[in-house]
Amino acid sequence: MGIKTEINHLSNRDLLVPYALPYLAYVGIASITRGILPAEISYVLKIIVVPSLLYWAWKWYCPLTGPKKIAGSVAAGICFGIAGTAAWCILMKPFAPPDAAVWTKPEFLLRLFSASLIVPVFEEIFIRGFVLRAAFQWDMNRKNGVKSPLKHMLDYDCINDVRPGAWTVLAVAVSTIAFAAGHVQAQWPAAVVFSVLMAVLWIVRKDLLSCIIAHGITNFTLALYVYFTGQWGLW
Repeated sequence: MGIKTEINHLSNRDLLVPYALPYLAYVGIASITRGILPAEISYVLKIIVVPSLLYWAWKWYCPLTGPKKIAGSVAAGICFGIAGTAAWCILMKPFAPPDAAVWTKPEFLLRLFSASLIVPVFEEIFIRGFVLRAAFQWDMNRKNGVKSPLKHMLDYDCINDVRPGAWTVLAVAVSTIAFAAGHVQAQWPAAVVFSVLMAVLWIVRKDLLSCIIAHGITNFTLALYVYFTGQWGLW
């Protein structure tokens, strides 16, 4: 039996750890090292640990591409990424702390690298790749009258059975709440809108590649905007 066949027979409960661990590691390193280690060391740890976990878990992940052409997903990702930056700046501005600390150049470069190339991969794989699709299966179980729909989703369903681009309002809402929960309270309005944008991209393009590209473009252009305008509270 091939690896992909074995993975397709795993339940969502089996897949939860590979999908969630890189995300939890990133958040955990940030929480544990805050106020104890310099920001540079914290980001170096993230840059080492999280890609290592992604490499380990990659065999369990669904394909990043979908039924549509990759070139279209790249183009859509760039457009949505720029729109995401604009939305984030507009929605964050009323809540941004005016006295936010200025990042040193090493801190900025490490954060730029991490936010542009690492965060989009593990966040989109977890939020849109697992949470949204698992929530979709839970919602469908509920609508179909399945007894214990949440338990059935965890123990008997597999997110690999969800067709690319599938969604329900509940699935988008659950994934949006999960995404916003990973951000500080001042960022919630912007995070909610950005998460909905990524859900729309998943629905339209039917792949994770476009979401990862959009997320990376947003983080990269936002970082540059903050750096050149000095509005550090936006990031």
